[in-house]
Amino acid sequence: MAGRSVDKSVDGRGAAGRAPVVAALDLGQSKVGCFIMKPEGVRHADRTIRVAGAGHVQSRGIKGGGIISMDEAAQAIGHAVERAERAAGSPVSGVVVTTAIGQMASHRVQSRVSLSQNPVGDADLARAIGMALAQIRLPNRRPIHVLPIAWSVDGARGVHDPRSMRGHSLGLDLLVVSMAESAFTALSHCLELAHLDLQGVVAAPVASSLAALEDDEMDLGCVCIDMGGGATSAAVWGGRSLLHIESLNVGGDHVTADIARGLSTSRAGAERLKTLHGSAMASANEDREMLEAPPRGEDPSAGPVVVPRAMLKTVIAPRVEETLELLRDRLRSAGVGLEPGAGLVLTGGASQLNGVRELAVRVFDRPVRLGKPQRAPHLADAASGPAFCSAAGVLLRAAYGPREAVSARKLMSRQITAADAPRAHAGGLVARAAGWLRENL
Repeated sequence: MAGRSVDKSVDGRGAAGRAPVVAALDLGQSKVGCFIMKPEGVRHADRTIRVAGAGHVQSRGIKGGGIISMDEAAQAIGHAVERAERAAGSPVSGVVVTTAIGQMASHRVQSRVSLSQNPVGDADLARAIGMALAQIRLPNRRPIHVLPIAWSVDGARGVHDPRSMRGHSLGLDLLVVSMAESAFTALSHCLELAHLDLQGVVAAPVASSLAALEDDEMDLGCVCIDMGGGATSAAVWGGRSLLHIESLNVGGDHVTADIARGLSTSRAGAERLKTLHGSAMASANEDREMLEAPPRGEDPSAGPVVVPRAMLKTVIAPRVEETLELLRDRLRSAGVGLEPGAGLVLTGGASQLNGVRELAVRVFDRPVRLGKPQRAPHLADAASGPAFCSAAGVLLRAAYGPREAVSARKLMSRQITAADAPRAHAGGLVARAAGWLRENL
């Protein structure tokens, strides 16, 4: 069990019942990070945020896209949150987790409802959303996002706000992002061990997108690729809407393992080689430049492993290229068409490896840039790079949306099934539909 303890009388709210602090927990295979934002950190004037405290530690207990040791993962989570709490000077009792574990995937559902002679109103929106929810059948999976993509009136697509329009039928495209129920259960239990409440789950590429993408990129079309230690995931955007999620359980740690195997060195030595000298593209004089790494094992008589730098590239480049090609092929198979000229934005710690951007340009044949948190200008240098986009994105989402058609509380409490749709309607779906339009249009 994690060593972190919490005074249950303190929940992060002020005495006057002010809005609580928001804590984002980035749970990955390489690191666990935590960003904390206080209510005054939301800067509506320029739509930025101020992070009150940040902390990160080396991840433990996460591998292969899942939690393999509850106690180790809980300890890492507790340490990361404690560091952020000390920096912020404020305790937290719950976190919103951003992660790529659990084989995340997206599913699209459509609905169509008849309209009366009156203009489209909030009740019509709620009926369309409720009918779409009734179609969701995801056995052994937990929905974590439910986002309207677009509306249509009498078949005319691309409608952003159908209210006050007239027609015979109202259509809705809805995107549901889900994760494996077993992974969700393990995540919930892990946070309990760390004395934290699970307040929501945000897919890593979605959170990274909200931090790294410009409004024009979301509108005109863009793919945000989050390259983490244990997974590489992508979020496809167009028309200001999230269109698709894709995830592979291959990441930067697999490159490290390839180096360790290929050069007969330790994992720590391989990580050092990758960080200091690694590249996915050829460079000048790499045949003549020699590198040293510690040998594997504890034989005191064994000398260091000495290899030309060119050999390091021959190990790194094929793995990175294969990962990007597999992701490209998955996106093509999903039928997610991107407009000509739509670009790619790379985020995540593994995207910082030299040559990755150039390799992505070659694989996708599109413009590629490296993304950083765009609207968190006061982050310290150590927490302002591509590796921290997802944590910043969770805070930006809490401050500015997009709001979702189904609340995080409901998503955390149980799966959405056809039987839930009528109760969701009775529980205020009209207000949520209207709120979604107000926040996002």
